[in-house]
This record gives sequence, C-alpha cells and structure tokens, in this order.
Amino acid sequence: MQYQLSRLVIGPFLHAIGRPRAVGLEHIPATGPAVIASNHLSFIDSMYLPLMIDRPVVFPAKAEYFTARGPLGRLWAAYLRSTNQLQIDREGARSAQATLEAAVDLLRAGELFGFYPEGTRSPDGRLYRGRSGIGYLALNSGAPVIPVAMMGTRKMLPPGAPLPHPTRIEIRIGEPLTFDHLAGEPPAKARRAVADEVMRAIRQLSGQEYVHLYASDVKSKLAAGKA
Repeated sequence: MQYQLSRLVIGPFLHAIGRPRAVGLEHIPATGPAVIASNHLSFIDSMYLPLMIDRPVVFPAKAEYFTARGPLGRLWAAYLRSTNQLQIDREGARSAQATLEAAVDLLRAGELFGFYPEGTRSPDGRLYRGRSGIGYLALNSGAPVIPVAMMGTRKMLPPGAPLPHPTRIEIRIGEPLTFDHLAGEPPAKARRAVADEVMRAIRQLSGQEYVHLYASDVKSKLAAGKA
C-alpha cells in the first residue's frame, strides 16, 4: 500500500519533468523473482525504474540516503522509507556480503530486486565493468537477470547537481538472462561469467562506451588527483 501511495505522490512530478518512456516492459515477469540489473548514471535512476514497472522493486540504497538533507534529499529519503528499500552500509566486505544475502532472501520470496552491477554511479557516463555480486545473486537465487539501460537520467541530474533539469527519460528493458549453462563451473568463475554477460547485454541496450575497469577504482583515482 505504501509503495503505491508513494508512486501516486511523486509520480506526477517525475512524469512532468522526465516524460518517461519504457520499452520492453513485457520482459518483466508478472509474478516470481527476477534481478533487474541496470546501468547507473544518476541516483534518480532508482526513482524512474520502479515508477515504470507495475510490481514493487526493492533496491539497495546507501544508509546515508535515508538521512539526506536538503529538499531533494529529504524527498528521496521519504521515498526510500515508504517503499521499504534495502538500507546498506557499504563499508567493508562483511557489509557487502550481508546485502547480497538479504537480496537472495528477497528473491527466494518471489520479489523483484533492483541491482547496479557497476557498484556505483558512472563517473563520466560510460559503462564500467560489472562486479561479481550480480553473479552471486543469480546463481544463489536461481532468478533470471533482466538487463536494463537507463537513458537521460545523468543529463537530468548529474552528480553534484542540487536539482533535476527537465529531460526526456527512456528505459530499455532486455530479455531475461538465465545461467543454467554455468552449472558445474567453479563458483568464482561462474560469478564472473554472469557479470560479464550481464554487462554485455546492458551495453547492447544502452550503446554506452564500455570501460574494462571498476567505476569505484576510477573514482578513487580521480579523487586522489584532486587532493
């Protein structure tokens, strides 16, 4: 109930500034679990993707988002709380593993789980290497992975911008991916194969330039260069 109410409250604003269009909605299952694996250009991705899907989608969200300040930050925090998004602490391997385990539990319960395989927002709009966590989710839950490309969200709200700018948003949803062909492979190798296959599918949908580096490593180098 809270999920649908939050969509009714914030939906008109998002439609007005983004005029969103979704292609491939038929690939989202009406029932049962699936991992919605998307590129990540702006934190507003997590508003527009659930807005265009009829079923509730749970996303992992940084703990600090739940206590954000400023008009947009408070609105975003209220949305996260009202839609029961998964609060995570990104510090340390244990926290990351706990998030993955909680996500697998949600998938086994038949939920849709939204996931950004890059692990963080793109620093420059390009598509970066996927983390193997997406493989852990797919292989441990048995759920299909549905690749998604968000288009226009970075232009609407680039990193550091205080307020969104009206921009046309498009969401491209690809066919579900399954990974039965990886049965019997060593776990680490299988997780890596899943991540690479998912990123190829996202790249085909988005048309982004691909960088075979982790986005977080690139951000660290950029931050070090500014220090």
